[in-house]
Amino acid sequence: MSFQPVFAEFWEKVKESIANKTYAKLTLAKTIGDTDLKNMYVRPVLNDGVFSLSITARYKTEEIESFHTLDEAYIVLAPYMNNPFLTALLFTTENDITFKLNKKRVGTIIEQAPTFKNASDVILEMKERGM
Repeated sequence: MSFQPVFAEFWEKVKESIANKTYAKLTLAKTIGDTDLKNMYVRPVLNDGVFSLSITARYKTEEIESFHTLDEAYIVLAPYMNNPFLTALLFTTENDITFKLNKKRVGTIIEQAPTFKNASDVILEMKERGM
């Protein structure tokens, strides 16, 4: 069975957290073996009042940042699941949601108590502006 439907379900939780203004951050981590790409961070940004997501890919020797719409970000991030990442961690003010791939590459979603008390600064700014 493919893990993509479970990752799509996880991405719906990402979209909900942004819509509900509870999003704190998203991290792709736990690589398979020793890879050049160490992790990826996704944070919201406002450029001239326009919402987008900043994706920072952290490599051994450099960081590359790119900006995407919410739907584009899914298309950019999805191929990295299973190659090289096994885990995606969504931090919200309501709970921490983890997408994990096991050794058989079956995806699961786990919810835990929240790590962050506050949403990201950009999400809070959007809330203040009524965006």
